[in-house]
Amino acid sequence: MAQKNTLQYIILGMLQEGQKTGYDIKTAFTTEIGEFWQAKHSQIYPELSKLTKKGWINFQTEIVGTKLEKKVYSLTDAGRTALLEWLKEPLTELPTNKDEFVLKLYFIKSIEDERLPEMIQQQIELHQKKLEHLESRRHIVFPDEKIQENYGHYLILMHAIHREEEYLSWLGSIGATRKA
Repeated sequence: MAQKNTLQYIILGMLQEGQKTGYDIKTAFTTEIGEFWQAKHSQIYPELSKLTKKGWINFQTEIVGTKLEKKVYSLTDAGRTALLEWLKEPLTELPTNKDEFVLKLYFIKSIEDERLPEMIQQQIELHQKKLEHLESRRHIVFPDEKIQENYGHYLILMHAIHREEEYLSWLGSIGATRKA
């Protein structure tokens, strides 16, 4: 089965919110969308070119300063239609979770393995830091629980918070099992 090019729809969705430069789109992958989807500079700019050729987006070149040119992209009617069609498509498969820590755990054979405490502690620290970041984002993006402006974003952020809380709970239970 061919893999769906989801990145094109992410870009269309971002442009639905308003005009953006390639840099703006890349930045969103390190702030908002980066909480649940990753894309690199080397993926984003070729995708912008493909979407332009499809007629789903267009751009205007703006001059910044005296010489620097930047492209400002916007969604076309055809792009909006493609985005809306994609949003209506049913999802028939669950995504594969690629968690290297879980993979490493799979190969641990004994509850007495001396590597476990350090592995678990490292994960607790990483997930605690991630949870703190997510909570901070929630207070910045949705002060006073004002979720009406972007309900989908709120749902995704809350999902990420609950995921990290559950992961931390699971890590704690692994540690407790070892001590019992």
